[in-house]
Amino acid sequence: MDTLMTDDARLPADVDALPLVQAAIAMKPLIRKHREEMEREQRMPKPVFEQLREAGFYKMTVPRSFGGLQLDPLTYFRVVERLAEAAGSVGWNLGNGGVGQLISLALPDDGVQEIYGKRADTIMAGTAVPGGGKATAVPGGFRVTGHWQFGSGCNEASWLLGSFQVIGDNGKVVPHPNGSLYWRGVFQRSEAEIVPGSWDVAGLRGTGSFDWTVKDVFLPERRATAHAGIPLENQWSRWPGVTYQLPVQCWVGPHHSAVIYGIARAALDSLIELAGGKTPRGRTGALLCESPQVQDAVGRADAILESGRVYRNAMITELWTTTASGQETTLEQRARCRLASTRTADSAREAMDMVYRYGGSTSFKRESRLSECWRDLHTVGQTVTIAPEWYPICGRVLLGMDPGPRLR
Repeated sequence: MDTLMTDDARLPADVDALPLVQAAIAMKPLIRKHREEMEREQRMPKPVFEQLREAGFYKMTVPRSFGGLQLDPLTYFRVVERLAEAAGSVGWNLGNGGVGQLISLALPDDGVQEIYGKRADTIMAGTAVPGGGKATAVPGGFRVTGHWQFGSGCNEASWLLGSFQVIGDNGKVVPHPNGSLYWRGVFQRSEAEIVPGSWDVAGLRGTGSFDWTVKDVFLPERRATAHAGIPLENQWSRWPGVTYQLPVQCWVGPHHSAVIYGIARAALDSLIELAGGKTPRGRTGALLCESPQVQDAVGRADAILESGRVYRNAMITELWTTTASGQETTLEQRARCRLASTRTADSAREAMDMVYRYGGSTSFKRESRLSECWRDLHTVGQTVTIAPEWYPICGRVLLGMDPGPRLR
């Protein structure tokens, strides 16, 4: 492999100082102003959506050749973290949408051109997991019918990502030429129907992660490719730049760990603000911040939360450096990157539990920020990309054993 170590291949020295990260921080007041509308309507309010788009947040993983920003993952995740601090639903949709755009770059060149040729910030929603649709092969493509869950951001999207199987005349599955039993397609949003009431949840209501369907829709070959890997492999490495050569473990898993970190950080900041002004029941004259237990909890929560993020960023940096220097990453490196993502999520859970406990009765009041963060964080925490099952999978790698099909 030729070395990729150019100036463009170097990670930024100070991610927090980057204009895009600062723009994410600056959006917090606007997002907070419209949060209730976001939760009620289960979509991005128009002023929020327009500002997100204008700032460039919907083109972070799109190649520069299409006018995208082609961000490195550390910058991308820092933006997602900052947006998740403002509202978990915003961080979630931007985190998922960017990975969906990466996946769509696996399409044939004319398919990618169709999606991103007119504007780089066209919005991708849908799901990357296998299943959901059935299709028959027809001249030039497929006729697809399907029902998919978790279409996060589908109300704002122009395109929807979903997997399907091709069924032959004999009723059996026709595999992709590479052997995969599933195909992946990108459908026009106008061809899909959103299932009303299908996103009735405790947290992340604003993501609008509704079920969606298509019925006998023609999908051209240019917008279909193999569904490789369980759950995913890098199929977009033909695009130039280190960003697109990285193993998928630098993206999938870390993207959800960034969301859960941002929510936990918002919760901790909320407790700190509360502690400076709240006098708990039965403690006349003593502010919450004067409690040694609260002081201890804040210190521990911050240390726990940041240790997870630092571990994740260190592993992404290691894989980036290996890739940029022209070397192949090892299975052990990739396993540790997945471990770090899961540990970041668990660190956020641990910090959230401490923060929620010491918020007292404020924590369970539905209108409180602590309650909002608790609901959103534990909804993010249920996703499979940061589930506890990654510990034994990665542990098998460290023990010199076969990790199974989930990790390569």
